[in-house]
Amino acid sequence: MNFHGTRSRVVAAVMGAAVVTALGLSASPASAKMSDGWVRGYDRFSDDWDDEGDLGRLEPNSNSNATCLWQRVLWAEGAYATNYDNEIFEKDDITGYFGWRTYYSTIYLQKQLGADKDGIVGGETMGLANKHMYQTGGSTARGKTLYLRYQGKKHSFDLSRNTEGKYVFPDANDDSRQAGYEYLSCG
Repeated sequence: MNFHGTRSRVVAAVMGAAVVTALGLSASPASAKMSDGWVRGYDRFSDDWDDEGDLGRLEPNSNSNATCLWQRVLWAEGAYATNYDNEIFEKDDITGYFGWRTYYSTIYLQKQLGADKDGIVGGETMGLANKHMYQTGGSTARGKTLYLRYQGKKHSFDLSRNTEGKYVFPDANDDSRQAGYEYLSCG
């Protein structure tokens, strides 16, 4: 009988460790990507943006080059700032600051993409936008540069994934910027 009690405790301990391990491994990929500090991808590019960190009016690191990349997408798609001033998102609006125009234009584009309309740009919204990119050159192999084009409804723009897997895109002045969460150099 004592053996049975010991066996039960061992099974319970193993099961508990398995649950703790599973919970530890289920940390959201968005958190992992934001903590990496970059909009980054490897190998095939079609799912690079599916696990990006959240950008929004009240989200940390939302005034950044990652927001600047998102604003370039809003411009390319011809998003409107409905419920704000109903104006189209212009190239001059690409500042890297996640303000009200970006918020309402994001909701507009989320509706167009079929995403949750919450004004927060996360893996779902970025992943749907990612589907508008296609390869124009380079290689998808790790350590190689990949050249891409984002094709929006109104505009397109060229971008690349550098040898470190970091996305490089043109800001409002068409200067190349790395899409990072922890700094703001565009605008």
